[in-house]
Amino acid sequence: MSYFAHAHRHHSPIPHWLIQFGVLGVFGVSALDASLIPLPVPGSTDLLVLLLAARHSLPWLLVVVAAGGSVLGGYLTWSAGKKGGEAMLAKYVPKRFLVRLTGWVKGHGISSVAIAAVLPPPIPLLPFLLAAGALGVTRRQFFWAFTCARTARYGLMAWLGATYGRHVLRMWSHYLAGWADVILWVFLGLLAAAILFGIWKYRHDRRMEKLRLQVASGS
Repeated sequence: MSYFAHAHRHHSPIPHWLIQFGVLGVFGVSALDASLIPLPVPGSTDLLVLLLAARHSLPWLLVVVAAGGSVLGGYLTWSAGKKGGEAMLAKYVPKRFLVRLTGWVKGHGISSVAIAAVLPPPIPLLPFLLAAGALGVTRRQFFWAFTCARTARYGLMAWLGATYGRHVLRMWSHYLAGWADVILWVFLGLLAAAILFGIWKYRHDRRMEKLRLQVASGS
């Protein structure tokens, strides 16, 4: 009997939409979570891996897929920082944190990437990855640090889900099962809003950059 059929027959307390996410959903969520358009709910990938590992026969596969998606999204963010330089940091990082962030990344380099990759929400990952790209952390250093740290993080989530998953599912069933559809639509609405805002901001920044270049060339 397949995993999904088993879940349906036993009326799993995990919402149907969450089960249908599967490993492909984990990959997409983790990639977005580390990209320039992060998910609106901090820790979404951790929660998804935790809940799915509670019923998944191969929790290690969730770790591989979650880490792979996160590395892809993180690499795109690192690349944006490398291409945009410190000007990119000024766009995405509040001024009150910028000096401290740049000092930390310049002083610690590869360690700053690894530590940022395992810091719990709501600490944002985006500024650290942009700074790593803009301030000289090499591609090889980024891949090693980020891959190892993310694998360890999602490995811990999968282990917790596989070990203590029944307790997690009982809590979900008791407190949140009746709100599963509401949670889904709120999450999807927030995600759509975040993606649209990210696209708008990207296009706005491109227009402003072109305008700045035109003004500079005309002066």
